Amino acid sequence: MVRTLWIGVGATVVMDLWAVLRQRLFGIPSLDYALVGRWLVHLTRGRFFHDPIGKSPRVAGEGVIGWTAHYLLGIAFAAVLLAGWGLEWARQPTLAPALIVGIGTVVLPFCVMQPAMGAGFAARRTPRPAMARFQSLVTHTVFGVGLYAAAWVARVAGF
Repeated sequence: MVRTLWIGVGATVVMDLWAVLRQRLFGIPSLDYALVGRWLVHLTRGRFFHDPIGKSPRVAGEGVIGWTAHYLLGIAFAAVLLAGWGLEWARQPTLAPALIVGIGTVVLPFCVMQPAMGAGFAARRTPRPAMARFQSLVTHTVFGVGLYAAAWVARVAGF
């Protein structure tokens, strides 16, 4: 359990550091996780689709809710990795399984979050869909690298 938490949080931190670097180097803004929180709160009220989420009413605590969900998903995806490849993978991490899971996580934004938040399937309703898709794919690949790196740190730290 501790290992799953460590790997999931570590990989999510790597992903967030990538977002900061991308913003500073290329001026590409990160996802506003408050919008994720807003979507989740509206979801509990029965509203799945928004056109777009930025026009939906703000909700109290949406930033904290969105960031918390972001990290919980990172932990959940680490659990998927360990469920699929076992604790032996965590004891001796290899890059391929981490990349498979990391890149595989792009399904969530393409098929659920982007359509629900008004961007369309795989960001097709955004001004530059191909660029949005590319950025999502790169970010989730970085998450996969983060899974691998966090597993190595956990191994060295003795978790």
